Amino acid sequence: MDFGFSPADDDFRAEARAWLAAHVGGERDRRSWERTLGAAGWIGLGWREGGYGNRTASLTRQVAWAEEYARSGAPPRSGHIGENLLAPTLIAHGTPEQKARFLPPVAAGAELWCQGYSEPGAGSDLAGVRTRAEADEGGRTYRVTGQKTWTSLAHEADWCFVLARTDPDSTRHQGLSFLLVPMDQPGRIEVRPIRQLTGTSEFNEVFFDGARAEHVVGGAGEGWRVAMSLLGFERGVSTLAQQIGFAEELGRVVRTAVETGAAEDPVVRERLVRLWAELRTMRWNALRTLGGSGGPGAPSVAKLLWAGWHQRLGEVAVEVRGASASAGPSDWTPATPYALDEAQHLFLFSRADTIYGGSDQIQRTIIAERVLGLPRERKGVV
Repeated sequence: MDFGFSPADDDFRAEARAWLAAHVGGERDRRSWERTLGAAGWIGLGWREGGYGNRTASLTRQVAWAEEYARSGAPPRSGHIGENLLAPTLIAHGTPEQKARFLPPVAAGAELWCQGYSEPGAGSDLAGVRTRAEADEGGRTYRVTGQKTWTSLAHEADWCFVLARTDPDSTRHQGLSFLLVPMDQPGRIEVRPIRQLTGTSEFNEVFFDGARAEHVVGGAGEGWRVAMSLLGFERGVSTLAQQIGFAEELGRVVRTAVETGAAEDPVVRERLVRLWAELRTMRWNALRTLGGSGGPGAPSVAKLLWAGWHQRLGEVAVEVRGASASAGPSDWTPATPYALDEAQHLFLFSRADTIYGGSDQIQRTIIAERVLGLPRERKGVV
């Protein structure tokens, strides 16, 4: 692996750190923060094309920016779906007109996106989508009808990219199209927040009732190819930033273990040291992958590693807190949101880590087929 930071990269890191120190804390809300990032040119560093209001940066500088952002305490990004998923997909498969229309607003932080993939009957089984889109006006537009679920940030988004079935006679991977749907369509799109174990609602159900879509990326019937390409962009530099957050969470758990006396237990100490060592290993594996040495199953391996690790961290977090971690807050009621402490939030939120973004079972299937070359299971045949 050859993944080192040059003196110029260190200068770039210092620039990013200084800018974040000067601006973090002054944001009014997450949408205005996206515009602040865009005005300073910090959106779209990883795009392989510039000229849309973004500046491009080398891989090492993208890593430096992501790590400094995670360390700065800046707000969670509302624009990451548009920047890191939609934009690379448009650059790879979009028309010049689509790039010119959608990339500049993403780079400016002016338009936010959500992802319409999962459905109630087709979560990790993406090929089983039932949302349909019927062509009208000579095939220039589509009317989208169906339901998507677990749609992160749909309540904030201006646009949604939707995988829908445009050929009613097709099955599985065939006959799907990748559509760009404006969310501001009263009476045709309804967003219902899904309340999570933590009491918050970052994701939603989205109902489409004849919603209008004018843009098809990659051509009609090519949705599966485009969707798979997008998933290839899903895990990259952001993994390293995520690990910075993990390290901070681990540090808080260690401090709690010392304060409560739980660290005096050699079994607890062994678990904490193992978590630290595994996190370091994940970092080197991420750098190896970014350096081009990961292989076709690297994203799935990384997802399996961090999802299980984060769940184990949540379990240790409540254990070192002691009995008080099992007591809910005073405002824990079915009708109102409630405030959890850090350990409780970490434990409950991490329960979903092995499901969202591709369940553990799906990741293992990908590794089995694409890395180990194992045959696919067929009905009646194991």
